[in-house]
Amino acid sequence: MTDTSRRTLLGAAATAPVWGALPYRSARAQAANTIRIAVMNDQSGLFRDITGPGSTQAVRLAVQESGLVQRGINVEVIQADHQNRPDVGSTLARQWIDRDGVDVIADVPTSSVALAVNTIVRERNKVLLVSGAAISDLTGRACSPNTIHWTYDTWMLARGTGGAMVAAGGQTWFFITADYAFGHALERDTSEFVRQAGGRILGSVRTPFPGTTDFSSFLLQAQASRAQVVGLANAGGDTINSIKQAAEFGLTRRGVRLAGLLIFITDVHSLGLETAQGLALTETFYWDLNDRTRAFTQRVGTMPNNLRPSMVQAGCYSAVLHYLKAVGDMGVAAAKASGVEAVNRMKAMPTNDDAFGEGTIRPDGRKIHPAYLFQVKTPSESRGPWDYYKVLQTVPADQAFRPVGEGGCALVRS
Repeated sequence: MTDTSRRTLLGAAATAPVWGALPYRSARAQAANTIRIAVMNDQSGLFRDITGPGSTQAVRLAVQESGLVQRGINVEVIQADHQNRPDVGSTLARQWIDRDGVDVIADVPTSSVALAVNTIVRERNKVLLVSGAAISDLTGRACSPNTIHWTYDTWMLARGTGGAMVAAGGQTWFFITADYAFGHALERDTSEFVRQAGGRILGSVRTPFPGTTDFSSFLLQAQASRAQVVGLANAGGDTINSIKQAAEFGLTRRGVRLAGLLIFITDVHSLGLETAQGLALTETFYWDLNDRTRAFTQRVGTMPNNLRPSMVQAGCYSAVLHYLKAVGDMGVAAAKASGVEAVNRMKAMPTNDDAFGEGTIRPDGRKIHPAYLFQVKTPSESRGPWDYYKVLQTVPADQAFRPVGEGGCALVRS
């Protein structure tokens, strides 16, 4: 059977009715032995390439490699588009849990959606594995015993890219910020690092989200501030458009540095090396980082639109694989009965996979692993397709994320 055939069968199984035409007792027994995973993300908008169907593809690989199916445990995967709207995400979460018996929701980019789903999952005592959302409040004031924040967050991004820009002489900043929870948190966390390093914030402007494509007026305000660094507290298509339009306006030719505070490899691919060269960025996964990341990339296959996996998609694989290891360890019945206990079991087990290597999960729900400050290569430095990054700095796992006692999480004992 080909990989395509296996994925097709997995997709069919994920969307098939659980009860079907089975006798009542048989159907109930099957449901009791079934783990249902729902991937919620942006399937059609700004973040589709970063998350979207590619995250579901990565989750299905985790299911295949978990070994649970070989042990006679059913694992079903479904997906849906939250359209980057908290109301849509909340409705999906309630329907999935209350009507469809979903045990775990994964990915959930767009911080405002993740915060809303975080509350619902806690109320229903299920599991939330956040890979796509960035807001560090998920392990701070909004931390939950049912949630693990896996891949990255705004504090990590601020420390990595923001700290590096200040150290390189970028003392005055102006922010172009997406006007929702993620953008606000990224501006907040980066501003804190800038001020701690002796820098100054000269101003900021909020851009409507979603739907902004013309950033010209915002870039002109940034230019008028005479800031040395323009911090782009946005993501996906917004970041791509901001960088392209800044190049058209000649901001960088005038000595202004752009700080793309959240840039993915898919963004670099869209921009092209001619435009993106020299950008500094922070990620926790890069397909060509080492032998293990290359092995994972080969197994997961090409993402939709012929893309390589993003760190969010890699995070979906890693998080779900670890969850399924916990299910195998504690048993299906116990995992389904209590999301808190499933998360506790995950926290008690060290993490290890080809996407992120070895790691741990803290009491506040923060997954811990190294972060990497990358610089985008010049066209002449690139050796071939998708050879885009060189490592400037490795931030050790114990330094990459906010100290556990500083987030204000109620789960952390003083």
